[in-house]
Order: sequence, then C-alpha cells, then structure tokens
Amino acid sequence: MRLGLWFTLLPGIALAQAPPAELRASLDKACVGCHAGTAAKGGLDLTTLAYNLADRAIRDRWIRIHDRVEKAEMPPKGVVFTPAQRSVLVKQLAPALHQADAAEVAKKGRGPMRRLNRDEYEQNLRDILHLPLLDIRDMLPEEREAYHFNKVAETLDMSRVQLAAYLDASEVALRQAMVTAPAPPAATKFRTSGRNLFPGLRSTGTLHSMFFIKDNKGVNVADERSTPLPKELEEDPGLEMGLFRSPGWPYGAFPRGFAAKEAGEYSVRFSARAVLQHAGFVITDAKAAIPMTLRSRRPTNHDIAEDVKSVGGILEIQPGERVYETTVPLTVGQTIEWGLYGLPVPQVDAEGKTGSYRYPPMPKDGQPGVAFHWLEIEGPIAPSVWPPASHRALFDNLGVNPAPAQAKQEASRLLRRFVKLAARGPVPEASIVKFERLIFARLDKQEPFMEAMLAGYQAFLCSDQFLYLREPQTQIAVADRLAHFLSNSRPDASLVNQANAGKLKDAVALRRETARLIEGPGFDRFVKNFTGYWLNLRQLRRDDADKRLYPEYQLDEYLVDSMERESLLYFTAMVRENLPVRNLVEADFIYANERLAKHYDLPPISGATMRRVALPKDSHLGGFLTQASVLKITANGTSTSPVLRGAWIMDRIIGQPPPPPPPGVPAVEPDIRGAKTIRDLLAAHTKSATCASCHATFDPVGLALENFDVMGRWRANYRGTTEGEKVTGIDHTGHDFVYTLAGAVDASGKLVDGRSFRDVRELKAIFAANPRQLARNLLQQFTVYSTGAPVRFSDRREIEQILDACANKGYGTRDLIHALVESRIFRGGV
Repeated sequence: MRLGLWFTLLPGIALAQAPPAELRASLDKACVGCHAGTAAKGGLDLTTLAYNLADRAIRDRWIRIHDRVEKAEMPPKGVVFTPAQRSVLVKQLAPALHQADAAEVAKKGRGPMRRLNRDEYEQNLRDILHLPLLDIRDMLPEEREAYHFNKVAETLDMSRVQLAAYLDASEVALRQAMVTAPAPPAATKFRTSGRNLFPGLRSTGTLHSMFFIKDNKGVNVADERSTPLPKELEEDPGLEMGLFRSPGWPYGAFPRGFAAKEAGEYSVRFSARAVLQHAGFVITDAKAAIPMTLRSRRPTNHDIAEDVKSVGGILEIQPGERVYETTVPLTVGQTIEWGLYGLPVPQVDAEGKTGSYRYPPMPKDGQPGVAFHWLEIEGPIAPSVWPPASHRALFDNLGVNPAPAQAKQEASRLLRRFVKLAARGPVPEASIVKFERLIFARLDKQEPFMEAMLAGYQAFLCSDQFLYLREPQTQIAVADRLAHFLSNSRPDASLVNQANAGKLKDAVALRRETARLIEGPGFDRFVKNFTGYWLNLRQLRRDDADKRLYPEYQLDEYLVDSMERESLLYFTAMVRENLPVRNLVEADFIYANERLAKHYDLPPISGATMRRVALPKDSHLGGFLTQASVLKITANGTSTSPVLRGAWIMDRIIGQPPPPPPPGVPAVEPDIRGAKTIRDLLAAHTKSATCASCHATFDPVGLALENFDVMGRWRANYRGTTEGEKVTGIDHTGHDFVYTLAGAVDASGKLVDGRSFRDVRELKAIFAANPRQLARNLLQQFTVYSTGAPVRFSDRREIEQILDACANKGYGTRDLIHALVESRIFRGGV
C-alpha cells in the first residue's frame, strides 16, 4: 500500500494523529502489506491505528508493535527486512514512546496507590499489635494475580465483600490484643508417660505401625486386635510407646488427656530415642537420627487437613534416650501429635482387600522409628509484663479494663497515639476527627471504654490511610515501600527514624538500611512470598504423584518439605552472598539433607538439617532448573510436559514468555501406557507450521528436562502402565505396585536460534552464557514485586542503566536489589 493512501482511504483519522512520515515509510515497507484493511492479520490495521501516544491504550498497542519488531518476531519470514531497516524502525518508535510514557508518569506516577494484600495486612497487624502468632490471613479473600504476583495495584481492588472481611479480620486482631483479666492465665503443667502417649492401643494401619515397648520388646503384640494392657504394664514407669509410621489420613497420634484451655505458646518437653524394629517386635537402638515435627490439631479420632499444622520446628531424635524441648503455639482445644518423617504410611485397601492394611516389608537392618518415654506440656507461657505489649499498644498505661474519668479526653489521646504509630505518614486532622466521632458516639451511649475504642481503631485499620501504599512522594513512603519489599511488612523503628530524619535521600544511608533488612529476620518473609509467586512454590503441594507410576513418592511429606526448604535457602544465599545471576541456572552447589541426597542420588547425608553440598563437575544439578521443587511444580503428578516446563522456564527464568496458545488447540496428552514418548507426541502436534513456529521457542527447553520425573528425580526411561519391562513390589503405604520401564529419554534439542545441546547441562551452559538476560528478567520481577506496578516503557532505559552498573560483578543478585532501591523507579519523586 502506498504511503499517500494511508489517510486518503481513512479520512476519519486526523493527520495530527498519524505516525511521522519516516515511521510511516518503515511501516509501509515492513508491516502494512499484512496489517491493513478488513482482512488485517491479527486484527491489527495499521492504517486505522492512531498515533495518539498520550492515550494509554493506543500507546500500549504501539509498544507491542515496537517489541515484536525489536525481537524479530515481526515481520514474518518471507518479508525482506534487513537488520538495518529493523533498527531504523525501532529507533523511530522508541523515543516517542518513552517520551509519552514518561510524561504520564510525571503527571500521574508510575502506578496507582495499592491495597495491602492479605499477607501484608496480617503481618502489619502482627507488628503493630505485638501479636506474632496472629492468624487472620484466611479470613480475607485471596487476591488475583497480575504479572505473576499478588502485589499489583490493578488487581488489588476493593469491594463490599472485601471491606467486610477486613472489618471482621481487624476485629479479631484487636480483640486478641486486648486483655480483661487482672493477671495472665495461670500456666498448667501436663505430664504423662507410657500408655498415655497415644490415644489408643493401636494405630490406624497395622500392629507394626505402633506398639508399646518394655525392655526392648513389644508388649501386647500377640494379636492385631486391640486388647487392653495388663494393669501392671499400664502403670509401669519404664513403658515406652513405639511409633514406626509417618502421618497420613486417617491418623491420630496425640497424648491422652491434654487439650489447651487457653490460647498461647506452650513449652513441650519429652524423652525419646531413635530405634529399629526387627522381626518378633524386638527393638534395638537406631544407627541414625529420625527427624520429626510436632503437629497442632484437635484431639479427634482422625485428623482434618485444615486443623493440622507443623509446629515447633524439626527435631532430630537420636539413638539413646534424651530429652527434647521446643515451643509450640496452640489455640483453645488444640493438642499436639507426633509427626515422624520418612517412615511407612500404611493406607487402606491393601492387598486388594477393602478395609485392609499392610505394613510394608521390613528393611534388612530393621525398621526405623521412635520410642517415646514421657511428655510434659506447660503453658500458656506468660508474657514478662502485664498487661502485655499488645494491650499497651491500644491502651498505653491505662491498665486492664480502663474506665478513665475523662473518657473522651483519653480516647482522643489514645486514638492519636495509635494513628501516629500505625499510619503511613501524617493523617489529616479531618480524618482523625471522623474516627474520633465513632468513639465518642459509643461513649455517649454508655458503651464500655474498651469497646468504644475498638470501634475507632477498627475504622482506622480499614481506612485508606492504613490499607493503601502510595507512590513515594515522601521519605516515609520510601521507607514503607522498602519494608514491604524486603520484609512484607511495615517499616520498623530504625527505618522510620531514618525517614523522619530525612536520611533516606542519602544513597549511603539508603543502602545501609536495605542491607540491614536483607540480613534481618523479616527477610525470610520476602524470600517465601517472592519465590512463592515468581517460582510458584506456593503450589508445591498442588498435585500428588500418580500412585500407579510413582509409588515411591506416596505421602512423602518429608521429600516435599525438603524440596521447599532447598529452594528457599538457595535463593536466600543468592541474595545475601550476592551471587552472580548465572546461579539461577547453573551452580556448583545445592542445599540438601538426607532425604534430598537420596532423591538426587548424592552420597548419603545424615539428618534433616539442610546444608550446602558441593557438586561434582559433571553433575546435572545446580540452579533452579534442576531443583526438585521447580520440576514438581512444572509437572502434573502423572506425566512431565516439555510444553509446560519449557514455557514456564522461558517465562519465569529467562523472561521471554511465549504467547498464549490459539483458542481451540488441544493440549498434548501423554501416553501413560508407555507406547509413545512425549517427543513422538510433540512431533505429531507440531506438524502444523503455526504450531511449530511457536513451540520451537520453548519445547526444546522442556525436552532438556525430560531426564527428570514428576518429582524431579533423574531417570533414563519413561514409565508406563503396559508397555515395557515390568517393575513390581510393595510401596511404603503397603500397596502392591506394578509399572513398566518404557521408552528411553532423549533430552537433546535445538533452540530456535539454531544452537544445539545434548542434555540439560549443555542447555544450562547456553543460558548461563547470557547473564544479562537472566539479570534483566530478575530485575523486572523485583520491580513488579516491590512497586506494585509492571515495568513501563519509560522504565526500560533505567533498567538497562542498572544492568550496566551491575555487569562488572556478574550481575550480583544483591547488587540488583540495591540498584533498584536507589533508582527513580523505586523511589518515585523522592
């Protein structure tokens, strides 16, 4: 189409909104042939697309054009368009797009103010009210995601339903903070032993799962049926309870006679030893420690998933009787149960019989377990000062059940004190007066002083002065953004003091505060939340491995827990040690414990504690691509998908997300029989040129990971249900299994740019050779997470400047964070 026809054909478009003549010439040469008229490809008619870049929607379309041309995705093959011509077109578009976007940012800010998400709201209240165990998160609606995160303003809207939830959650928090008793609840001590360490005489499952022990021999074990212990044994102080299974529904392994009467923290002490069970129920000391955790729950016959939570950390029970201590939080009515890691989990309907159970075959050296001797639970642990800090945050020094003579005067003082403590900067007096009137109205109705104050506090905690984070225009807003970035909560006293003193404009002071937060205890919250969304680790327990194909993974919470801890520790090390960004894909170390060492076929490690493990030079491990957590998340429990894994890696790690599939195109279904490999199925799926061109950008990446099964363990062959060599046995749930070793895995491939690789190690080397792309993506993820807004076109120059500044150290992960925090993108107008 000739240039002169652009606007003679479409007189409705003003010439002022037309692209400049030079740009029109480039578009005419490269694009208009396909993108004009009613048959324009992709619905993009460049002859009707205005060039009014002040309009956000129109500008976004031109940005899309710019990006596709810059990435050589357009024009398509067959159109003669030289690299020089491509560069000219990009350079014609970019300055105008930058200028228009920067003008909007100068006028409106990078993004709108955003609401706290439910994780942030809970943590803010924990910190303000001194309630570290506050649990209100699940009272609030789950947020929608945008750009992989739940921190983006455009999805953090507010509705009546959400406001009602915030009102309910804030009331629960405030009532937990308030106390009415003149003294803390009296601590009680519960002690029991032997017979009372388990609710019944048998565990759900089989006799080998749990029995009582005397003088290293099982007692009352002549019959699978539950029969009473002789009285002299019930009262024998030397009686132990032996447990040889891990939790798995149905399950109940809690002491008889204990349930918390008050909410709070409880001290738990117990005596136990790691043992081995042999034939005839003979017991010997174990050769290694047994990891375990305590689980808070209601004392019911069977556990309920929503009611069970691991508490008290991981304890390693050693051979030889010892005393172990920990602290656990309990709500009213809760107890604790024993949760051993890595042991059999007998499940119903074994041996093909309805209602039957079978304990798996005993290992040659004996079945590990734990013999428990006695237990003490004491609590709730009283605070060192009464009223506690939570109450004093609301009522200062007025004590318990305050009823001041000058009620309104005190109410006004307390309200202003609380607002100053909790607000995100100065609050207009008119707003404070509104909260004050709520309190005064209740006082006028003779409501108790505490109830009246609660109404005012609740209103403030659900107001925009508390619920919303604003684009930084003040140093306290910078402090707020920094704290919510690196600790998922409000700024602490040190950061607030620095902001109030005007020191956060100083790059040295800002870097010092950033470093302090990275090294601080709240940084764990950043790591968990950031990786939970960026790497999708929060979905780690979404799918269970198919018990037909992967019986060895059934109910293996120890493995899944270890996977998660590996990834969290690894990313923490990347930031705190300022590791080069290439470690995202390639590294000479991992974090592992005994369970992961076995999973990864590494030399044996003793214990559940995660530790840094050096890798041999020829190892396929190292980096996120080969971590079990990532490999599990990118599978569905039954099969691995190169399509899913490849697209996920190109998006989350490389920063080159593929376009969504066309509507109506079916997914590639695996052949679980084992007759055809996924490579065969993909070859059939991509016979269409349209499918092939898109899949070529990510399928090869996914194929490189086919040596890893649905739980991230190395494999040489696929598994099937009918085709191939049969493998049979009994799994650790007591069930028979049979699967087949089917076709061999071929992990070789060729990237869309022509580079070939033989396996995942060579693919990782290719990715590691372009650290700037890895750094650019990670920096963009940090930007979205920390600012609550996507990377804008006008941010791109500064993003590249940050990368330039960090290049000499290999784009250190910590350097990227520091540079972002010190940038205009993060600091806004400050």
